[in-house]
Amino acid sequence: MPVRSGWLSPDGQTREDTRLVPLGPLTPTSPVATRSGVLPGSSDGVSRLSGFTLTGATGTMTATVGPGRAVIQSTDARGAYPLALTDYLSLTFDAGDAQYGRIDLVVLRVYDDLYDSSGRTEAVVEIVKGTPAATPVAPAVPAVSLPLYEVAVPKGASTGTTAIDWSTALTGRRTATVAVGGILPVSTDTSNGAYPGQYRDVGGQLQRWSGTAWTDYPVLPTWQSWTPTWFTSTGSATPSFGNASLSCRYIKFGTTVHMNFSITFGSTTTFGTGATTSENWRFSLPVTAAATRPAIGFAELAAGNAANRATARVYLAATTAFELITSSGQPTATAFTYTGGVDSLTPWTWASGHTVVGTATYEAAS
Repeated sequence: MPVRSGWLSPDGQTREDTRLVPLGPLTPTSPVATRSGVLPGSSDGVSRLSGFTLTGATGTMTATVGPGRAVIQSTDARGAYPLALTDYLSLTFDAGDAQYGRIDLVVLRVYDDLYDSSGRTEAVVEIVKGTPAATPVAPAVPAVSLPLYEVAVPKGASTGTTAIDWSTALTGRRTATVAVGGILPVSTDTSNGAYPGQYRDVGGQLQRWSGTAWTDYPVLPTWQSWTPTWFTSTGSATPSFGNASLSCRYIKFGTTVHMNFSITFGSTTTFGTGATTSENWRFSLPVTAAATRPAIGFAELAAGNAANRATARVYLAATTAFELITSSGQPTATAFTYTGGVDSLTPWTWASGHTVVGTATYEAAS
């Protein structure tokens, strides 16, 4: 059999064996143990796992296992067995039961007489025959084995028209292992990570082991709500939202903050006792800014109907708050009584039902 092994043969390991089998430090599962698995990769770079691929021949009970390299971990004290299949290997499945189907298991297995008293010292690819049943299940994985495939053998299966249907019979059981520090390609693997900071690729999604769980990486920020504090540039004639409707959200990528805000003033909103055009409105930022800026975005001001509206520039007046500066006239071309910083009287006298809607982007302090 063309399965080559490292540090298994009692007659000595050849130089060729040493060159073929993987001996480098692979994915750890304990301070002295290694994750069992097939080394990933394919000659065309398309497949995650091409080693030990099983392909069935149409109309037969025979399948072929392709070359590959793998590691099988036994107990911590016994160590890991590096293995390589260097040529294509043919496997023939027993005929199906007359009454029930069964599931056979194809495994890469190590026999080591020094430990298992099997009378054998070799590595093999073999079929573990399942038990026929109305609802068949795969047999248990033997000790010091790596499961490769489950094969559904229907009742009455034999060579010819009743042979195994290879297009639907196979369920992959191969798992991967990579060099320590490498990104582990997995599909349905549910095993824990070995150390915080270990990475794996699950169907194209990179994940990082935190020490307790696998989490998607990078950890993408999400939009969050924030309620701005509403005050004035002078600290006088402080307004109050009352029952105003607020929808204010932000997201932070590194030091970049995107924010949007929508405010509809309500019946109990107050706009500041004795307010003048000197008390410019200020709204607190969701995240402290790195510096003040003359323009970080724009807002639409509306006084209850389509005709009475204007555009305002979002002005970063302080590193903790922004103001609104009127920057357009009205669609009706009617001149505003007051222009400049938005306050209780600018660009009009504000009232219930009026709205402020805007968006801005700025650099956070950290």
